[in-house]
Amino acid sequence: MENHFETGIANLRQKLLVMASHTEKSVNNAVQSLMQRNHDLALRVKAEDDVIDHCEVEIDELAIQLLTKAPLATNLRLVTVAMKISQDLERIGDEATKIAKRARDLSQEPPVKIQLDLPRMAGRALEMLKAALDAFGQHDAAAARAVIPQDKEVDALNKEIHAALVQHMVENPDAISRCLHWMVAAKSLERIADHATNIAEDVVYLCEAQDIRHTGFKNQGGAA
Repeated sequence: MENHFETGIANLRQKLLVMASHTEKSVNNAVQSLMQRNHDLALRVKAEDDVIDHCEVEIDELAIQLLTKAPLATNLRLVTVAMKISQDLERIGDEATKIAKRARDLSQEPPVKIQLDLPRMAGRALEMLKAALDAFGQHDAAAARAVIPQDKEVDALNKEIHAALVQHMVENPDAISRCLHWMVAAKSLERIADHATNIAEDVVYLCEAQDIRHTGFKNQGGAA
């Protein structure tokens, strides 16, 4: 029975890493489709989202099976964290789909003549996501904690982009609809960074058995 349970835990971890890989790919494709005005690449993101949704269902089903076997505390944390991370990954996939939809719409319109720091914002959000997922794979609480403060930079970039787009709309009323597409895309990137933060916090809980959400201990080590 114990060997069967350990096999299930290993399978759960593997499924989550596969889901994470699909999610990272989806976000990358969505951002590239937006920046390159690539309509075909944007279309691929929807297909990838279907795969991500299927992964979440598989992970939930396996996690529920494992929970019925009354695992030890350490394994119980892994099962519950896996379910939470898969939910965040599914939501990240949804945000990637939103970005891709805006990319498809924008590719049919003339470019907006404004310099936006969106590539930097996208890069930071993607770095946060990759770092949080790597921290999970390596069971590294310190690396997870390092992700969390980076969310403030993404929030600040989103505000800057929003303000620049508002000003551009005031000066160029004909560009309002296109600017709104860019605002939605930037907000989705900000939400992706939020979900990456959630994943990082879950990794800390997994490693240290310490829930650091809404606390002052996000940058400090805890008990294992």
